[in-house]
Amino acid sequence: MKISMMHGAGGEAMNELLKELISEISLKSSEKVYGLEGMDDGAVINLNGVHVVFTTDSHAIHPIFFPGGDIGKLSICGTANDLSVMGAKPMFFSNSMIIGEGFEVEDLKKIMKSMDEVLKELGALLVTGDTKVVERESLNGIIINTSGIGIAKKPIYDSGLKPGDKIIVSGTIGDHGLCILCHREGFEFETPIISDISPIWEVVERALEVGGVTAMKDPTRGGLAAALNEMASKSGVRIEIEEELIPIKETVRSASEMLGVDPLEVANEGKVVMGVEREKAEEILEAIRKTKYGKDAMIIGEVSEGSKVIMTTRVGGRRIIDMPLGDPVPRVC
Repeated sequence: MKISMMHGAGGEAMNELLKELISEISLKSSEKVYGLEGMDDGAVINLNGVHVVFTTDSHAIHPIFFPGGDIGKLSICGTANDLSVMGAKPMFFSNSMIIGEGFEVEDLKKIMKSMDEVLKELGALLVTGDTKVVERESLNGIIINTSGIGIAKKPIYDSGLKPGDKIIVSGTIGDHGLCILCHREGFEFETPIISDISPIWEVVERALEVGGVTAMKDPTRGGLAAALNEMASKSGVRIEIEEELIPIKETVRSASEMLGVDPLEVANEGKVVMGVEREKAEEILEAIRKTKYGKDAMIIGEVSEGSKVIMTTRVGGRRIIDMPLGDPVPRVC
């Protein structure tokens, strides 16, 4: 077997490859380390009662500048959001860049400025990094890897759903993936599609302050469909959602229909999907809606006994939402 683009798309093909690769590694798990075997958004290391969350992410997006952001903003938000959905406040980051020969210095300055703006918004620090320049034949552009460390009072895992929980999505879905696709292909709409790239820590923090959060995931590669399927599978439950309740901008919906893309399978870079206790759901929703990036949050469904992700459609039918095989829009993060 050879690696294909599907193996990096966040769907079933990537998950199966990761499981196969992880099986080749000697894992030394303990009650103090929650690591690779969890296949979660980060690792949790218990250091004498302090829960340190660590994660890393590589970013190879084309184009590197797009409406709503660039690869610099993406690299910090992507890593910060992986920490956030583990219940950890993002604190310290590394930045490793592989730059193709001939890359414009002014573009590099713009990218670093974008990174700095997000770090300031988070109150986090860039503390170490590395830079490599390779021949133009090897790379035409830039690839960025960022790693992050955060501290969690109580870690949250994507496997914590329980029957009776409600499912909340913090805002409109499909914005990032459709933005990249339309910008890349030169499609224009009367209302431009803007990427949703943003740090979600404030949204998560407000929910945690209310209490009752049982599981979280950021719906990046593979979109909402992949996130819900992972959460349901790992938790051993069924998730039932209502199509009518899923927040989707009309422009994104129209572009998806025109391009034959399912917005549920498209990457998001500024959203969180969370399971919450039924009794806390409305209070958490209200708290999230008061944040900068949570104004469009909705309760979209609930958890029950069983398996799979089931959606009740607008016309009253029911269909299974499968785990995507790959991503309909490659190279978006």
